[in-house]
Amino acid sequence: MLISQSSRKVAVVGFNRIPFARHNTSYANASNQDMMLAAMSGLIERYKLQGQRLGEVAGGAVIKHSREFNLMRECVLGSSLDPTTPACDIQQACDTGIEAAVYIGNKIATGQIEVGIAGGVDSVSEVPIVLSESLRKILLEARRAKTFSEKLGKFLKIRFKDLTPVAPGIDEPRSGLSMGGHTEITAQYYGISREEQDAFALSSHQKMSKAYDDGFFDDMLTPYLGLTRDNNVRKDTSMEKLAKLKPAFNKLNGTLTAGNSTPFTDGASCVLLASEDWARTHGLTILAYITFAEVAAIEYVKDRHNLLLAPVYASTRMLEKAGLTLQDFDFYEIHEAFAAQVLATLKIWESAELMKTFGFDKSLGSVDRNKLNVKGSSLAAAHPFAATGGRIIATMAKLLNQKGSGRGFISVCAAGGQGITMIMER
Repeated sequence: MLISQSSRKVAVVGFNRIPFARHNTSYANASNQDMMLAAMSGLIERYKLQGQRLGEVAGGAVIKHSREFNLMRECVLGSSLDPTTPACDIQQACDTGIEAAVYIGNKIATGQIEVGIAGGVDSVSEVPIVLSESLRKILLEARRAKTFSEKLGKFLKIRFKDLTPVAPGIDEPRSGLSMGGHTEITAQYYGISREEQDAFALSSHQKMSKAYDDGFFDDMLTPYLGLTRDNNVRKDTSMEKLAKLKPAFNKLNGTLTAGNSTPFTDGASCVLLASEDWARTHGLTILAYITFAEVAAIEYVKDRHNLLLAPVYASTRMLEKAGLTLQDFDFYEIHEAFAAQVLATLKIWESAELMKTFGFDKSLGSVDRNKLNVKGSSLAAAHPFAATGGRIIATMAKLLNQKGSGRGFISVCAAGGQGITMIMER
């Protein structure tokens, strides 16, 4: 129930994350809760939130164990926040971090809460090992059995093949293809070349490497388990090195490789959102405001090239509501799940003919590439699914605060044919 009919501004007043790590490296033995708690604790310490009761903490993970049914609340209880701070789990694939910020932001805007934390975490190293369906059913039948002999009878039904675990995977259930498999089709459909993708990936690594060297991330990360920076960033990569990599999804004539696609990754991030009054009372700088957001979905089973193109819908609808054009921004942060996905999205926005296939009567126009992902993005940092949103919001907030004014445009694609966009202002 809303307790206020007037909408208040939603301010980004803080951020923190742990460095992102390629799976099965530095965080191989860290759980979602371990990583999320580390990111939250760094945020709490940086902004002196110890002992405070916040309005709510929201976030989640895409890949979760059943024991993590109350992940964010457990992180609150493990932190130095007042334990009466409520929390909830949210999951919308790669959109999770942004959607958590929208959830907290809407509660601030309507006056339900004054301050909250939005976050996300994922571990691909600690994936749940799933039992075979036949073994699962037998174990449940044995559990329901009343007598020892009945239980024994159920257990005797187990066969050696039943003990083989189901390999973890994130293929789309309705198509049977991975995100990379779908994006390979997208690249072919829209004519995105291997060279274009490699050049885009190289630029991401170069920009993020320079940002680290310049100290841009110094106040944005909490070192964790020996890492002080994302271990996927390749300062010494080159077009020659990227060109030597073999196709990752279509082995015969594919263009997506390990170099122009994000790897499986572990990591966590969070942002601190508040009302203007709360920020002023607590002496925190308002870095930027979240002003608009739009979530969308797209059909991708019949048209398999569509999987990661829902931001085309989200961006167009959001810009119309905001009364803005795609050119009215100082910075653009587009999640780099795959170089091909970003390049295809940019190509669609620029073409009236392609936009017409999405049901729109005109193009959005081009984006100034000098304003796009200026500190590098997911191809360099890598992509712990639910944690990417917090990283992107934090980067945009800092860029706008450093500039002192302006607007930022955010776009994130997600599994399941979904996507979300956001506008931030200073």
